[in-house]
Amino acid sequence: MADDNIPIKQRLHITFGKHGTLKYTSNLDVAKIWERVLRRAQLPILYTQGFNARARIQLASALPLGITSECEIVDVSLREAISIDGLVERIAAVSPMGLEIYSITEVPARSPALQTLVRSAEYRIRFEEDVDRELLRQRVQALLSSDEIATTRDRKGKKSVEVDIRPLIYGLTVNDAGDLIAHLAVGSQGNLRPDQIVEQLGLADHYYSVHRFRLHLSDEERA
Repeated sequence: MADDNIPIKQRLHITFGKHGTLKYTSNLDVAKIWERVLRRAQLPILYTQGFNARARIQLASALPLGITSECEIVDVSLREAISIDGLVERIAAVSPMGLEIYSITEVPARSPALQTLVRSAEYRIRFEEDVDRELLRQRVQALLSSDEIATTRDRKGKKSVEVDIRPLIYGLTVNDAGDLIAHLAVGSQGNLRPDQIVEQLGLADHYYSVHRFRLHLSDEERA
């Protein structure tokens, strides 16, 4: 929340896509890009107080490098209320290549932090090399049939620990195009990356691309 003497007059959730070479841009740099874009679009961004003032901009969920997306959300706090009519086009006009603006919605100023609402995400994993679809389906079924899927997680400055990632897999299917569709936990419930699924399927040595196409939030009927 903003400081009491600088209240949030309006909060916007902007749904955007990350495409092309922008997929190699870190989340920290994406946030900086958003600040520049919103300033160019002349939005009255709210900043924190103090010596090191920061724009009150928050991304919904960290997107691993190399993954494209069409469902990212950025939460923007404004010091003045503005009309959102035509705002998509206004922001798109000053956005860099690869940053696609899809929709903008207004949310209550006192609603929970966006990051706390994220529960899961859906990904399309496309193998660029020939992978036998039936074999892929068999491996997926075997993985889903497992009561426990143990993997090693490194902890900074501490001994590595073994964790069970099976509860973090909400869905795993192979579609008619041969793409792997993965519905995985994201956020405070736990985080599971698409590359970890590919590794568990024994296909980590294959070239593949990943696209995130849906985020599930706790306050929305999206599941």
